[in-house]
Order: sequence, then C-alpha cells, then structure tokens
Amino acid sequence: MRAFLSRLLPAAVLLAAATGCAGPSAAYKLDLHQKLAAGQYQAAAARIEELKDEQYGQRNAVLYWLDMAAVLHDADKYVESDRLLDKAELRLDELYTQSISKAAGTFLWNDGTDDYRGEPFERSLLHVLRALNYVYLHKPDEALVEARKVSAFLSELNDKLAGKQVYKDDAFAQYLAALLYEDAGKQDDARISRDSAQKAYEWYAADYQTPAPSFAAGPIPAGQGELVLLHFNGLAPRKTSESIQVAWNDAVALVGADEEGRSNQQVNNALRAGLMANAVTVAFPAYVQDPYLVHGSRVRAGGQAVDTQLVQDISAIARKALADRIAAIRVRAIARATIKFVLAKVAEEVVKKEAGKGLGMLAGIVARSVAAGSEVADTRAWTTAPAEIRMARLPLPAGHHQLVVEYLSAGGAPLKVETLEVDVVEGRRSWLHVRSAF
Repeated sequence: MRAFLSRLLPAAVLLAAATGCAGPSAAYKLDLHQKLAAGQYQAAAARIEELKDEQYGQRNAVLYWLDMAAVLHDADKYVESDRLLDKAELRLDELYTQSISKAAGTFLWNDGTDDYRGEPFERSLLHVLRALNYVYLHKPDEALVEARKVSAFLSELNDKLAGKQVYKDDAFAQYLAALLYEDAGKQDDARISRDSAQKAYEWYAADYQTPAPSFAAGPIPAGQGELVLLHFNGLAPRKTSESIQVAWNDAVALVGADEEGRSNQQVNNALRAGLMANAVTVAFPAYVQDPYLVHGSRVRAGGQAVDTQLVQDISAIARKALADRIAAIRVRAIARATIKFVLAKVAEEVVKKEAGKGLGMLAGIVARSVAAGSEVADTRAWTTAPAEIRMARLPLPAGHHQLVVEYLSAGGAPLKVETLEVDVVEGRRSWLHVRSAF
C-alpha cells in the first residue's frame, strides 16, 4: 500500500501542476470580454491585474503583458501600454534564443506547460501597437523603429517558413510602415514597404478574404492635411480544447468538444479514461470566433462621409495559421497520449505484481485518469486583441474638426454614434483610434 501511494502522490501533484499553468480560464475570458464590450477599459485592466497570479502566472507572463497592453492602448494609456509591450518583446526574444531542449518536457505532459511564446501574427501586432502608441504620443522616430522591427521580423519569418505556412508576411504591418515612412519623408523605404504590402494583400484576398484597401496614393494637397482613423473591432477568436478518445483495442473514436470550459473537460476525460481500461485521450486546439454586432464603421467630417475599409482580419489569420499546422499538432498529441497510455499500463502491471490484482486495477484507473486529465490542448491566446482592424483616410482642410464615427450593423444601420475632436495640420497626417467590442 505504501508503494502504491508513493506512486499516486507524484501523479496527483503533476496533474495539479498541469492544470494550474494552462493560462486564463474560459470564465475569466468571458468576464474580460464583457467589460471590453461595454467599453470599461479601466475595469478590465483592474481585473487583469487582480487575477494576474491566478490566471497567468510566471509561464504566461508574456500573455499577461499582451492582454494588459492592448486594454491600456484602448484606454489611451499609451505610455503604460508601451512599457508592457516592451517587456513582452524582450521576453519573446529570450524565449526565441533558448534551446528547444527546454520544450522536451512539454511533449510528455502537454503543450500548455511551456512558456507562452505567442503566434507570429501576434508578434507583428505587438510591433504595430508599439508603433501606434508612439504615433499617438507624437514620437515619430520611435514609431519608425517599430516599423523597422516588424519589417525585419517578417523578413526573417518569410525566410524561415519558406512557403510552408500561409502567414509569412503581414500586409497591414507593411502598409502601416509605408505610411510612417512617408510621414518621415523616407520615400524609398515607404516604396519598399508599400510594395511588400501590395504583394501580401494579393494572397490576403485568397486566404483571408481581405482585399487590398483602395486608398489613393499621392501627396497631400496644399492647405490640407489627412486624417487616418483606425477602428479596432470585435474580439480576437478564443482557443478551445477539443478531444478525441480512441479505444486501444477496437479503434472506436469518441469525439467531444470543449463546450463548458477546460476544467470540466479535464474532469470528464479523467473519469471516462479511468473507467475505460483501454481509452486514449487526444487533445488539440481549435479557434472559436464569438459573434460581434459591429460589421463596419463610417466617419463624417468636413462635409464628407467615408466608410472604413477592412485592412486586417486577425480572426481569419489566427484560424488559418492554426489550420496550417493542425496536422502536426495532432500527430504530436497522438504520440504523447499513446506514450502516457503505455506508461499507465506499465504502472498497473507493476502494482499488480507488488500489491495484488485489486490494487493494480486501481493503480491503472488512477494512472489513466492522471494521463487523460493532463491531456488538454494549449488554449492560450491574446485575449484582448481585436478581431479586425479597419481604416479610413480623409483629406481635410487644416484646422480643428469635429468627427462623427458611426458603428454600423451588417445591414449598414448605425448601432452607436461617437463624436471626437481632431486638429489637422497642413501637409501632415493626424491619427485617431477607436474601439468597439460589442
């Protein structure tokens, strides 16, 4: 009995560790989304800070910084937002240079036990937000630094992937860089980024259904400036954990989806696998896009009414990026689950020999329960990022202007109207940012 308990206790500890580092829960994400939908950015930031240790922890520090930074950006707290994005960037650089041997343990337990390294499109968005933070703080040189960083990152990504995945460049990041280079009078750099954006938008249209925006290029007329309005809309898709349970002997697959949240699924997996002597649980991630009411926007100023155009569909990019590598994720998950199953069978046989058939069967049930309970997909993702980015560019006479922003339904009816103030400088661009998440 003592030998049996000595085997059970470490397993229970490992299971608790696995469930405790898997990142923010479904209930936490829902509460956060509700606050963002209501425009309660300060309350959302306070909630993130309050549950920092409980929902994120050390291994998800990057995710905490990203979630908080996006909320602070929406709250116009650009200095505070950039500080956190800087921390996230530095940590991601550290993780990128670390040996991949550190990730060996995740193969035998689950992918959620590794430090959160983000997705490539999230890294691009990080630099986009940093650049925009500096734009709104009227620090053009620092904004250009971020433009160069994202260009360098995308160039390295493209070389590394060599066409293996769809997301190998970022059309909006390149387009934003082109505008920032133009603002700085660096026309050659602007042309290079603009050409990169146009090439990326060509395959954006096919893979993400995001055609190139039809913004006229050219110098700003005398006596006028230009307003660039960015509209962050919706909430990025959330990841869920889906599972397939495969009977070892008859290869009958039982398929289940995570409807109630990660914790309930882990309990169900553990109970079913523990009672079914030959069940193997395989878990893999899937994206779910929560619906949002706003499908477009329109800005009115200076006697003009201009609709925003979709320039970045983050939801489509995320879902396609996962689809590109889901086959490899499933192979890895099946191999991992099979190894856990074999180890559980070995433990059962050892205990049978040492303590008898009854305790051996009980050991097998517990071992399979622990293995199945630990087999959950990595559902971590940048929770507070928008689902899409829209843009409008308006030439306006230099001077002070009142703007009216209309948030539109799928049928084009205004759902909400917001009034803003802006000063337009002759020969320059003025930038504004709005947010909707309902």
